[in-house]
Amino acid sequence: MFKKLLAFLLICVLAVGAYLYLFEYVPHNTYKVMYSDEVAKYSEEFGIDEAFVYAVIRTESNFNPNAVSDAGAIGLMQIIEDSFDWVSTKLHETDLEYDDMFTPEYSIKFGCYMLSYLYNKYESYELAAAAYHSGMGEVDGWLSSGEVDKSSFEIADFKGSNTRFYVKKIMKAYKVYSELK
Repeated sequence: MFKKLLAFLLICVLAVGAYLYLFEYVPHNTYKVMYSDEVAKYSEEFGIDEAFVYAVIRTESNFNPNAVSDAGAIGLMQIIEDSFDWVSTKLHETDLEYDDMFTPEYSIKFGCYMLSYLYNKYESYELAAAAYHSGMGEVDGWLSSGEVDKSSFEIADFKGSNTRFYVKKIMKAYKVYSELK
């Protein structure tokens, strides 16, 4: 009887340990939270969920401020030059140069503005993520052609496997970051 009780207690301890490892340790260590002052400041200023900003940073650059994509996007939030020019005009940031997007604060500021703009325009994190990745013109085309219904859609409705994969990745990370709050 004592051996069965001891075995049961050991199994319980191992189960609790596995649970803590899988649901507490792993998410906190694979889903980094860096640049929290900047993310908090600009997500509040522009009215976008911090968890969504972290999801985009993790997906775009994995928190590497010196990241450069094959498409020429740079910095934490992988801003392309056309987006930099557009956001610079909107924010009246005429003193900045494109290479300033390697500076985490500027990248986060510009990225938060862009994400906020997209979220307000499309009223959906999924569509905002798709537009961040593929451009507003692409998402506007889906909506105007009826390929995607803004009020009722599935990520599978989005054109392009890269865009679908990207949006799924963002939404998975967004879910985890939302739970880590």
